[in-house]
Amino acid sequence: MACELCEQPGGELLWQDERCRVVRVADADYPGFCRVIWSAHVKEMTDLPIVDQQHLMRIVLLVEQAVRDVLTPEKINLASLGNMTPHLHWHVIPRFADDRHFPSPVWAPPVREHAPCSLPTGWQQALRDALLHYLN
Repeated sequence: MACELCEQPGGELLWQDERCRVVRVADADYPGFCRVIWSAHVKEMTDLPIVDQQHLMRIVLLVEQAVRDVLTPEKINLASLGNMTPHLHWHVIPRFADDRHFPSPVWAPPVREHAPCSLPTGWQQALRDALLHYLN
């Protein structure tokens, strides 16, 4: 069976090493939404040796920190679901008080119309720079 995350980057590639990659998801409702995707096709965290689990979680937490530094969201949501795409990946989703779903999960029915949040000028490059700072 074909795997979307084995065959495609899963978003705009921001950083990668030999074990995983960080991509930005193009979602107008959730600017700064990133995914940390394990390179090899595995379904669960416990499919990885402990050293790889630690590496992946370190990357997830550093991506969270970079997103917080650049976008100063109200909250960060971390999720590893994989029900639709059973390839190990983590969502790092900045949440803003005026986003479509806040305070509900992003997968719940929206509670308001799209309201563009005010983000710093040049935030995309600033996020890329912050990721490179933390991850290199």
